[in-house]
Amino acid sequence: MATEPMRRPFFSQEHRHRFQYVAFLMVAVVIRSLPLEIASQWSGAVWRLVAPRFHRHRRALDNLALAFPDKTAREIELIALKMWENLGRTFAEFFQIDRIIKSDRIQLEEPESFRLLKSRVGGSVVCSLHMGNWEILSQAAIRIGWSPAGLYQRMSNPLVGRFVNAVRTPLYPGGLIEKSPKAARSLLRYAREGGCIAFLADQRDARGLATTFFGRPVNSTSFPALAAHALNTPLYVCRVKRLGAVRFSISVEQIEVPRTGDRSADILAATTSIQSTFESMIREAPDQWMWGQRRWD
Repeated sequence: MATEPMRRPFFSQEHRHRFQYVAFLMVAVVIRSLPLEIASQWSGAVWRLVAPRFHRHRRALDNLALAFPDKTAREIELIALKMWENLGRTFAEFFQIDRIIKSDRIQLEEPESFRLLKSRVGGSVVCSLHMGNWEILSQAAIRIGWSPAGLYQRMSNPLVGRFVNAVRTPLYPGGLIEKSPKAARSLLRYAREGGCIAFLADQRDARGLATTFFGRPVNSTSFPALAAHALNTPLYVCRVKRLGAVRFSISVEQIEVPRTGDRSADILAATTSIQSTFESMIREAPDQWMWGQRRWD
């Protein structure tokens, strides 16, 4: 008995990707055509209005309640709404990030700390968190003469992914490396040669080390501490904070990496310090961190 040939779906994955890409480009064109302040403000307002209708808002509220048990439901709701506004602003600002970094909208906190970093020689490891507008984080390194290399996560839509990477590539003159099993070796090699490697380290890592975050157990990536320990290089935490509208400040703190001879204990101690530093930074401006992620189990 003859079998019928398989029919391709009318709306295939390729078609979906193309449709999404066209829609994405249309949004990009509209945002690029607007003055920076207006694009950021409007996008923030739209996200604040629309995002609470989706399931991630419930997750954000639950996470905030876990982190701040002393706050009222109204206070938690307000933090979540401001968070969505910040994320909406960050979304729009991505399409105009070249204009932001060429302006005077970014300041370095405690400039003397950055001047001291500028004078040091050798590789370094920098990690940060999804706070403020983290897309501009690399500017702190670039402004003191470093050439940071970064990581990126492959997007499900390759067309959108190519667009996004084209925007981000100039922000990482040391290279933008796809997250994969080989990425760690590439980053370590770059740091060993004297480069600066930078990445976000505030998300849940199922294979990470057991630490605490806002007093609750979480699994956290050990790679920043592992890299700094293996290469005997300094480990820094940077944070971007929104100062209002489209203005930002970037701070830096050095994390102690113990070298007691017990490698596992040393890496755990440094990883715990990173998460503790993240927590302190978030407490300063809780509405600027991304509460909708699955940070806790």
